[in-house]
Amino acid sequence: MTIILNTDKNIEGHERLESYVKDTVNAELERFNDYVTRIEVHLSDENGDKEGGDDKKCVLEARIKGKQPIAVTSHDDAVERALYSAIEKMQTSLDKIKSKAANH
Repeated sequence: MTIILNTDKNIEGHERLESYVKDTVNAELERFNDYVTRIEVHLSDENGDKEGGDDKKCVLEARIKGKQPIAVTSHDDAVERALYSAIEKMQTSLDKIKSKAANH
């Protein structure tokens, strides 16, 4: 599974962040390796320099073999929490899709 990180101009996409995101996504979604070809992670800070709660946004897009891509979105006040919340949503979505495919 290939993991691609995209950040907006308000989030520095330095090597430490990229390594953290890729390691976390890979570890949490590893059981879908045979099912998902690519995960795109989009991180953004919707308020930029302004104050505000839940302004960090994480969108995960999964490219699934033989199916349409799916995406989930999460907002939080920290990038890490937004990422973990999006991962949990993605796990739920992928489990449902796999379950439906297994039943047909």
